[in-house]
Amino acid sequence: MSTTFRIDRDLPLAALGARSGLLWSRNGFTLAGVGEATRLPLDRPGGFGAASQTLAELAGRSEIDLPGAGPVAFAALPFDPDEPGWLIVPEIVVGADTGGRRWLTVVDQRRTAEEAFERIDRLLAVEVDEPDPERYDLRSPLPAETWRDDVVAAARDRIRVGDLEKAVLARELVLTTDRPIRPEVVVERLGASFPNAALFLVDGFVGASPELLVSRHDDVVRAHPLAGTAARATDPAIDQRRVSALLASDKDRWEHRITIDWLLDNLLPFCSYVDAEPEPSIVTMANVHHLGTMVEGRLSLPAAPILELVAALHPTPAVGGNPQKAALALIAELERAERGRYGGPVGWLDAAGNGEFAVAIRSAQMTGTETRLFAGVGVVADSDPAAELAETRAKFKAMLGALLVP
Repeated sequence: MSTTFRIDRDLPLAALGARSGLLWSRNGFTLAGVGEATRLPLDRPGGFGAASQTLAELAGRSEIDLPGAGPVAFAALPFDPDEPGWLIVPEIVVGADTGGRRWLTVVDQRRTAEEAFERIDRLLAVEVDEPDPERYDLRSPLPAETWRDDVVAAARDRIRVGDLEKAVLARELVLTTDRPIRPEVVVERLGASFPNAALFLVDGFVGASPELLVSRHDDVVRAHPLAGTAARATDPAIDQRRVSALLASDKDRWEHRITIDWLLDNLLPFCSYVDAEPEPSIVTMANVHHLGTMVEGRLSLPAAPILELVAALHPTPAVGGNPQKAALALIAELERAERGRYGGPVGWLDAAGNGEFAVAIRSAQMTGTETRLFAGVGVVADSDPAAELAETRAKFKAMLGALLVP
């Protein structure tokens, strides 16, 4: 059973979550977890009932009634929707929202708020004297030209003969360093460079995703899919021309439309009302521009819990392809890499079924002195393999800039 307290302390939650290893921050809403009360297995093809029930049973007394208050679980799930995953329930969660409200949840009722704050203060007070890495080795397990010709071009040709409409192909880089890269350094750099992204850290999986897969706050459901990309330019005039070209691109708008139509079709069965913005808008990040469309609706009652919505929507055509089954089969055949949690759902959920999950792009898996990162592109009939390769290079800049010492 848990206890949730309203608090006045303005703690540095991003720093706390970076040190503890459990962090979610998006649009001014932040959750930082400390310790691990329990780890709940998710049998994704078999449903989420058992894990959701266990989380609900942890709910107890609360001084505040908000999404994210009470027991919370963090999750970073594999891209493959048939692979099992885990929900991590922290012993302590500190939360803050855009309205200035702050709270502390303690899962173990035997622990007081004062004891929880003592643990938090000790964690924040630790002096980190580990030196930064001095030597880096960055390699591509599959040569860039091979990926361009044998993966992207092959997929495009299969699309042209009618096997499918779109496939999202990812390219892998492996960064090896002489010393481990500290997660708190990566989190700090990502937060500074991508303030409008969903910043996350779960089990060494870190990133700043611009793409909201789905959120559920009471009966309100939202998604913000992205599809269609142009690299940023340092010259403002050139950059504006790239924005204009992206908005006018038949290829990118078609790729984007596939995602929006698919998402609306798959979300509608859960909703009494759902709609999308009539036209995509530009979502600008530090390294690239995207086409994005906000989708919002009202869930039919009783409202589906967030994990059920995640299962229905992942993977969208923006990260998998369309039709979904054919695209996933093509990815498995051509990609020659294990994505792991890249492109999978990453986020949080509470005992009431609320939560937020992003698509885990702009991410990296940090394990000791090795870090694996991916960048993906949407391949359609009009795709140019050389341009798709260039797009991955632009996208890799986001994580490489946070991982490498400037």
